Amino acid sequence: MSERGAVGTGREAVAAIWRIESARIVGALARYTGDFALAEDLAQEALAEALVSWPRDGVPRNRTGWLLTVGRRRAIDAFRRRAALDDRYAALARDLGEGGAVAGGEPADPAREADDVLWDPDRIDDDVLALMFVSCHPVLSREARVALTLRVVGGLTSDAIARAFLVPTATVQARITRAKKTLAAARVPFEVPPARDRHERLGSVLNVIYLIFTEGSSASSGGDLIRFDLAGEAQRLARVLSRLMPEEPEVHGLLALLELTAARFPARTGPDGEPVLLEDQDRRRWDRSAIRRGRAALARAASAGRGLGAYGLQAAIAECHAVAPSVGETDWERIVLLYEALGRLAPSPVVDLNRAVAVSMARGPAAALPMVDELAASGALADSHLLPSVRGELLTRLGRTGEARAELERAAGLAGNERERALLHRKIDALGRR
Repeated sequence: MSERGAVGTGREAVAAIWRIESARIVGALARYTGDFALAEDLAQEALAEALVSWPRDGVPRNRTGWLLTVGRRRAIDAFRRRAALDDRYAALARDLGEGGAVAGGEPADPAREADDVLWDPDRIDDDVLALMFVSCHPVLSREARVALTLRVVGGLTSDAIARAFLVPTATVQARITRAKKTLAAARVPFEVPPARDRHERLGSVLNVIYLIFTEGSSASSGGDLIRFDLAGEAQRLARVLSRLMPEEPEVHGLLALLELTAARFPARTGPDGEPVLLEDQDRRRWDRSAIRRGRAALARAASAGRGLGAYGLQAAIAECHAVAPSVGETDWERIVLLYEALGRLAPSPVVDLNRAVAVSMARGPAAALPMVDELAASGALADSHLLPSVRGELLTRLGRTGEARAELERAAGLAGNERERALLHRKIDALGRR
């Protein structure tokens, strides 16, 4: 293999393992060191070492173990620098023999290292779940909890988090920095909290999982419409959480929403990754097993007898789509009612916009356009491509081609995802042929 090929393969391997395992690596290092902020720094140092070593020396067999071993050795170095040769240092040191992965070598005892890093990903005390509960500690503000967890657990960049919150990137970075300092000052332990303390953090944990899935199912930037790694991780965490808190209906409501939404993934993109609109999707490609799992989770959420929460209502909307034979045969009036209930329970401009879309399908575009115009006049979603995209579609259906083109062009200018931007340009081109 050429030198360039080896470098490319090594860097690609680093990128792949980091994309898949970064949260678990940070979680494991946080468990080893008991220091949340230090754990992320150690993981980044291990990543930097891999970017140098793997292209030069080859990709190790146990990639996760390699990164964890380097991270743990960096932890020992950090404790040495602090002159903190206490029980924590001794516990770390005794499991690491001489000659291990200091600068890219194999672990001294690969079998022991493999046993240490290969854990059951669905066990209740999953390191990633513990990482989420620490990130969502009540000592932090809600905004800080969500931003920190998306960064550390979800692996999202500060730019992606800023787009999710519609705030400047610098604001997100400041929140994350302050959150780490606050956790360190409060000496928050790295652990899944006892049952009595979980409920006060549950709302933030659910919100974080939801936002991770949202970024995965409709990527805010880049060349892929769906980021399966993020969406899959959110589903996994929701399943783990449903086992940890089986009596919480909204946990099952969120799991139902994720399963029913992910069921449509196989039909949402074409052969080249281009978006396929709902009305054009081949529903035979929808994942029927995921639909069954989602409906079962929704039934469990409803069986608690407390009424559906915000995630349960969204899951009920997704169920309407999942059971409909086609767009035309979808129960749009029920969806309108569900969005009205959701708007009362968890009001937001996005919910109002989605309700307008449902109204347009149930009663026609003329009934929905004033709702969208009112949203536009309020300044809501001013920096999002969603509102002009919907408005452009409604104007197209009403035959107001010139206005529709202007709205779709504005939407294309605001869209961060390349695939969504290309779809909007195709709609604009189609207007020119009318």
